[in-house]
Amino acid sequence: MGKDISDPQDPWIIELETRLAFQDDLIDQLNSIVSQQQKQLDRLEASLNLIAEKLKGADSGGASVATQLDDEPPPHY
Repeated sequence: MGKDISDPQDPWIIELETRLAFQDDLIDQLNSIVSQQQKQLDRLEASLNLIAEKLKGADSGGASVATQLDDEPPPHY
């Protein structure tokens, strides 16, 4: 008759368990990488928001940053 698949020594079962273990490890590694990238994105977003606020403050204070730089003579004069 058919082969009994409940034998724990069956190479087919061992292969499946090995693949599952590798997949679990890979999922853990990918989860860690995604978590690190999310933290980096959060930091970059905070930095970008800070820069945007500084630029808004410079614009509301009179001349823009670009205009201030244009008014200064080049360093070689």
